[in-house]
Amino acid sequence: MPPLAELIRVDRSSPIPLYFQVAERLEGLITSGELAAGARLDNEVSLARELGLSRPTMRQAIQHLVDKGLLVRKRGVGTQVVHSRVRRQVELTSLHDDLVRDHRRPRTEVLRLARVEAGEEVAAALQVPPGSLVWELERLRFADDEPLALLRNHLPVGLCPLGEETLSRSGLYEELRGAGVQLGAAEQSIGARRASAAEARLLGEGRGAPLLTMRRTAYDVQGRPVERGDHLYRPSLYSFECTLLAR
Repeated sequence: MPPLAELIRVDRSSPIPLYFQVAERLEGLITSGELAAGARLDNEVSLARELGLSRPTMRQAIQHLVDKGLLVRKRGVGTQVVHSRVRRQVELTSLHDDLVRDHRRPRTEVLRLARVEAGEEVAAALQVPPGSLVWELERLRFADDEPLALLRNHLPVGLCPLGEETLSRSGLYEELRGAGVQLGAAEQSIGARRASAAEARLLGEGRGAPLLTMRRTAYDVQGRPVERGDHLYRPSLYSFECTLLAR
């Protein structure tokens, strides 16, 4: 990789603070993979000298990326790149598909796959009578061998065949598409709550740590509900993004 001085240019005439210009350039190198996870950066004094900046400016740029979860400072090791956060557009895609698209390595542990009686909330979402048999699926999804999300889904029985072996290799939406289900739309809400002890243990977080939540009901092109999802994500590694248009 070329020296950072060849990759990071700052515009001293710009109203954008120098530290933020440097942080943005470094973030671009990390998210593009040019600075890979585990890569070590020179110390702040060396980086400041290399880029022609003051040490406080360089320290502020590094701290900005530490706060965003892209860099980590380790005693005796220095500053290292960590896995970039998964940024997911708010659209009807699966997490597995998003990870593959972002060149991350998805891995899935199927924690539970069973037919259960639908409670009132799930029955209402799937438009089936309460007590009807539905699939209940719980999975732990990894990105590059790091736990990222805890996924719980309910589906109508008979919609498509489900098996632990296939679900550990592929995404749920991939299985639905393979069964001829054409996804058309979804209702989705995003929030946050604290992790339970069991959730924290599975996701590698501390008990009571904040988690992102996503609840989704997906429909096929005929408007029939095909899936209800209740998902938890680690906010240090995951974010939702959307584009807002003025009216």
